[in-house]
Amino acid sequence: MPKNYKTLAQSVRARLNPEGLLFEKAFTDELSTISYSDILVYIRTAMKGVPPEYTQRSMDAGEKVKGHLKKELTDVTYKYQGSVMTNTHIKGSSDIDLLAICDKFYHWDWLEVGQILNNPARKQNYYSSQVEKLERETKMSKYQGDSIQDLRNNRLISERVLSNTYQICDILKPKAIKIKNLNLNREVDTVIANWYDSVSSIISDKGDNRGIQVYNKDTNSRGEVGFPFLSISRINTRSSSTNGRLKRMIRFLKNIKEDSDNNIKLNSFEINAICYDIEPSTYINLNFYELVFIIYKQLKSIVNSELHANRIVSVDGTEPIFRGKPEKVDNLRLILSEVESIYYDLIINKKAI
Repeated sequence: MPKNYKTLAQSVRARLNPEGLLFEKAFTDELSTISYSDILVYIRTAMKGVPPEYTQRSMDAGEKVKGHLKKELTDVTYKYQGSVMTNTHIKGSSDIDLLAICDKFYHWDWLEVGQILNNPARKQNYYSSQVEKLERETKMSKYQGDSIQDLRNNRLISERVLSNTYQICDILKPKAIKIKNLNLNREVDTVIANWYDSVSSIISDKGDNRGIQVYNKDTNSRGEVGFPFLSISRINTRSSSTNGRLKRMIRFLKNIKEDSDNNIKLNSFEINAICYDIEPSTYINLNFYELVFIIYKQLKSIVNSELHANRIVSVDGTEPIFRGKPEKVDNLRLILSEVESIYYDLIINKKAI
């Protein structure tokens, strides 16, 4: 049975634009040229980014939190992470993640660095300038303070500051403090973290290549290493080089997941990886509706090929998405079923195209 694309498009619009702001004229004009086809209007709307006015409110809420924390926290760098930073969020009222990263110390991959420097065969794979950077890292003086206590202090100070500032403030989550700015109608998750430098980060002069470790209040420990800024940079760069097509595909899958009757357990991290894995040359010049064929082919290949599934890694290149996770492949089948329905409806309606 064909989907009700008019209803689905309305659902996407309500998420994108909950307060009924006017879409920019260019997008409205574009929709008017394809309004004779409900399926095309739905696809294009599902690929649309959140109006910048809404995104700005999320950023403003984050800046408000940052301003309050700056009055009390010292030796901290503030950074944002998540879908808002790549404009792949699909809700006008999206929350935002604010990282408060301790600058008093950082961790680095001393084991990998040592193995490179002590193995001539591996060492020759690096330029002399890169080897010098690795050697320089080994000579840095060790931090004499208590790094875990520093993170704990930052968490406790942040809890106090934000609890005293915001009427709605949840301090019970182990990895984040969630507040709601009632004036802006936005939630902000404040995450306490420290820097982490991999070999790649060290030889690339850090920057977006730097990783972080998130502090867990319940266990009083640091979590596994993540590289959110590298992921953000890679998605933004590739989408720019394909005139926004990568982000359109990511948003499309997110909206399909959101409107599905099935509980599809795939998060943004995984959807990003699925779309980023697609070879850009296969879609760089395609029209928006043709991207559906590309997405369908990608999902079907991953579901039917264990080799392809095992190849998919996170955008930062550090974490397998499907390897050893059959339940994730099962969830991919659910979203494939949704895309497949749209795929065949597009073929049936190709006269309208």
